[in-house]
Amino acid sequence: MKVYQICFSPTGGVQKAADQLSAALGAPVEKIDLTDRQLDFSSFSFDRDALAVLAVPSYGGRVPALAAARIAALRADGTPAVLLCVYGNRAFEDTLVELEDLADAAGFCPVAGVAAIAEHSIARQFASGRPDAQDCAKLREDAAQILAKLASKDNAAPALPGNRPYKPLGSGVMVPQAGDGCVRCGLCAARCPAGAIPAEDPSSTDATRCIGCMRCISVCPQGARALAPGMLERVGGMLAKVCSARREGELFL
Repeated sequence: MKVYQICFSPTGGVQKAADQLSAALGAPVEKIDLTDRQLDFSSFSFDRDALAVLAVPSYGGRVPALAAARIAALRADGTPAVLLCVYGNRAFEDTLVELEDLADAAGFCPVAGVAAIAEHSIARQFASGRPDAQDCAKLREDAAQILAKLASKDNAAPALPGNRPYKPLGSGVMVPQAGDGCVRCGLCAARCPAGAIPAEDPSSTDATRCIGCMRCISVCPQGARALAPGMLERVGGMLAKVCSARREGELFL
């Protein structure tokens, strides 16, 4: 068996969780980066002898639209799939059921769902340092239970929490801006999943294309990209009550 890790992880939290889960499945892993806008995702196909790990963050309780479009371009032939959503300690709401629908439409056969927690991509004081050792141990335990289900030839779809129709998408995107420290190195432009930062002018951002993923902030070697301080403070205040208590990962079989 080969494991295909198909991952959308702009700031690294989803990648950390996906790496732990994928490695514990005990098979060679091939990674497909859904943030790489240079890839032709329609060129990827998967057969039923493989296992896919579809890993996405939860953006306001939904699969990010850009990730959804790239998953929709994939082609599988009854390939068993583990659905992994990673969220910043608030809630994942309809992310897993939306991911299940996307996987079904692309020809995958979902056999398990996993919800994991990682450091919040915007207000990084919430779930700071996660996934931590406790989270990683839980992901390894989840992998063992998933392997046991596969060994039993049980291909039943997991019972996932969430709603159809999904909750409405949020109306606004928080767009990071470059400050005076920007040296126009262009790394943010090269790594932006949405192509929202022009290579010829990396100190600017196309707000109509930005998805607010915070990749540019996380990769800037100068620390020159940020949200407006007032905006970040307001987000932190809104999340304080719902994100402060520790949440734990969940497995759905």
